Amino acid sequence: MTTPQHKIGSGFGARSTADDVLSGIDLSGSTAIVTGGYSGLGLEATRALGAAGARVIVAARRRAVAQEAVEGIAGVEVDDLDLSDLGSVRGFAERFLASGRDIDIVINNAGIMACPETRVGPGWEAQFATNHLGHYALINHLWPAIARGGARIVAVSSGAHGMGMRWDDIHFERGYDRWAAYGQAKAANVLFAAHLDALGRDAGVRAFAVHPGSILTPLQRHLAKADMVDAGWIDENGTPTDPTFKTPGQGAATQVWAAASPQLAGMGGVYCEDCDIAEPAAEGTEGGVHAHATDPEQAARLWELSAGLTGVDAFAKAR
Repeated sequence: MTTPQHKIGSGFGARSTADDVLSGIDLSGSTAIVTGGYSGLGLEATRALGAAGARVIVAARRRAVAQEAVEGIAGVEVDDLDLSDLGSVRGFAERFLASGRDIDIVINNAGIMACPETRVGPGWEAQFATNHLGHYALINHLWPAIARGGARIVAVSSGAHGMGMRWDDIHFERGYDRWAAYGQAKAANVLFAAHLDALGRDAGVRAFAVHPGSILTPLQRHLAKADMVDAGWIDENGTPTDPTFKTPGQGAATQVWAAASPQLAGMGGVYCEDCDIAEPAAEGTEGGVHAHATDPEQAARLWELSAGLTGVDAFAKAR
């Protein structure tokens, strides 16, 4: 069986920055939405896209914090979005659609990691609900503008996607494990991108999942300092000690490369890392994409599950 999961020799790598991969690319006249685009990697993506000429809508749970963070970045606007609240997701989409604008780029960047057991909505596990279901609903609600723009959709995942889906207990009702829940949410991000690409490509919409690498950002807010010291990420003074860790600018590079690089024209449905398409994961090695995360049957299964949970599916009539 062949797979599109092979490097294309982009010329970029783990140390490339968001500015590097957008160098020479003119995004003037384009509209991008970046969820959580005011903190960590999201802020770097917002800044780089704005510098390339894009109009960037930052979808933010903390609007006042977001407005302060993006102050001075040209072409940026902020609107309210809480991905754990489907009413908030619908409201954001309705406000955007009412503007009549098309969408060229969406980066599903916002997320939470390894949080204490938290329930949202009708009792959904918070990491799956926020990292996946909220983004699933957002894209489906925004579909008319996405289709008109022939947009690229980028789902920010993680190497933790290798943990896979807990199909028999999606919401961890039979014992919560914060890392397993995070891994499931990140696997869902990859499966979502794979199926969205299959559904949307006839409309010119392509979707990608990306692993940004390891970066110290506010994503680690739920981890104790001792946890990160024990993991070898930082020392007792909080100084990064793992040489493989990236800067935020390097961490944001793969998502903006997937969002805007002409090198990916005509492509989609793949998982990217270090500013290139990733190879299939090999047993006992770091990196790459695990087969279960791009499996078409699992991707379709997740889509149907997500449609049932959220009550929205832009493609329901087409299938």
